Amino acid sequence: MAETVREGADAVPGHGAVVFVLATSAGGVGRHVAELCSGLSARGAAVHVAAPAETLSRFSFDAATTPVGIGASLHPLRDLRAAARLRRALLAPAARGAVVHAHGVRAALVASLAVRTLRPRPGLVVTLHNAVLGSGGRARLGRAVQDAVCRCADVVLAVSQDLLEQARSAGARRVRRALVPAPVLRPGAPVLPPGDPVVLVVARLAPQKGLGVLLDAVGLLRHRARVLVAGDGPLRAVLAERVEARGLPLVLLGARDDVPDLLASADVAVSASEWEGQPVFLQEALRAGVPVVATDAGGTAEVTGAAADLVPVGDAAALAAAVDALLADPQLREERRARSRERARQLPGAADALAQVLAEHGAARCAARGAPDVG
Repeated sequence: MAETVREGADAVPGHGAVVFVLATSAGGVGRHVAELCSGLSARGAAVHVAAPAETLSRFSFDAATTPVGIGASLHPLRDLRAAARLRRALLAPAARGAVVHAHGVRAALVASLAVRTLRPRPGLVVTLHNAVLGSGGRARLGRAVQDAVCRCADVVLAVSQDLLEQARSAGARRVRRALVPAPVLRPGAPVLPPGDPVVLVVARLAPQKGLGVLLDAVGLLRHRARVLVAGDGPLRAVLAERVEARGLPLVLLGARDDVPDLLASADVAVSASEWEGQPVFLQEALRAGVPVVATDAGGTAEVTGAAADLVPVGDAAALAAAVDALLADPQLREERRARSRERARQLPGAADALAQVLAEHGAARCAARGAPDVG
């Protein structure tokens, strides 16, 4: 593998290479790209990652790397500078024939700006990992940018059916549903003492995760339970204040590295999210054989199938009722455990995701050359 590229260098891997482009990532997107890097490198592919320095330091990418300043939000001047830096790297002779694969709208914007005037033009693949939520001017701008990068891309991979339909409506030429499997966890062992049933949530403490609705649902539970929330994020202080003020039986655990053990201790896994693509935590819960209650948000139902009890987004009463039903009936929990394990056997794995990416990179190369797609 080529050595790591430092600031100011312009080398990228050679013919047939893949250049992944990421914005700031603290979780699922970075892990997904790291797993793809490992799979492609194991097949002898030259792999490169262009991303912010903090993202590069957070994940172990089996790839050469270039720091590129793609931020957490749209910023015209910064994005143009990032595109210019990426373009300089792609102009290196060794980059000829590379496919550029951008993950997320911000990275896709930078990548599309970088490749549009290159000749020969690299194939461009864009994976949409998140929906643009809200209704204000910022959300409208985000959706306009998403539409634009979908039209620029040779291939768009979307993590949920709603994003797939948005990409098609925007005029994307080739759209496929992305496969984003959760990494396989080690076997867990229960770590909690005997007591009330355990309701487990693993989530970034951010608005998208619907944690206000979760707190409201916990306040409505009729049955005793220990509600544990593993994860950290910008809402931690606010949530802690609300938990204390309302005297809720909920503990904010912070970031944890023992999720397999928490899952082994859990009686119910819950997601209250406003939107999800292919939620990693719910995939992990299904594999661990934990009953799932979740909001019917984004691609959640596509992941859980009939294994989960799904409720409307934002409906705290429905969420509480579904959890209560499981807490009240051990036999029902056992039946749901069996459903979870069965659904987990049907989920795609790392090999499926790698096979898809190889096929779509090939389709993007064909499109960039103007050749017919043989895939």
